[in-house]
Amino acid sequence: MTLEIHGMIGHLIRRLNQISVSIFQDRLKAEGYELTQVQYGAMTVLESYPGIDQATLAGLIAYDRATMGTVLERLVERGWVDRRVNSQDRRARQLYLTESGRQLLHAVSPVVREIQDLIVDGLTPEEQQDFIRLAEKLATAGNERSRAPLIT
Repeated sequence: MTLEIHGMIGHLIRRLNQISVSIFQDRLKAEGYELTQVQYGAMTVLESYPGIDQATLAGLIAYDRATMGTVLERLVERGWVDRRVNSQDRRARQLYLTESGRQLLHAVSPVVREIQDLIVDGLTPEEQQDFIRLAEKLATAGNERSRAPLIT
């Protein structure tokens, strides 16, 4: 049965997100890792920008600041991220990947790259490129409408 909602872009984007999350979690779990997409994103940013604060990290992955705190708590609890007092501002905390966090990130990154192909494997290579191009265009155009805009 096809309902009108099944052709609505908002529904399709939500559905694709569900599928993406499922593929990511199932594939990583099969490899013996327990890590979410947001945690992975946060860790990749911290590898590139060690010492940033929580608000900057949230902006770089377009995630709301309040929920970012919960994500970071899990990463800190697992020993993958370290929070340090900023020497310039004792109230602020700087974030760093720990050595075990860096090892995990490097171990899962090849699997995450494979997952990207699984997410779009229903498309031809040309369609995949078109989809990515159009998705980037929509994300850029709608960025300022988001409750958690991406900072660049």
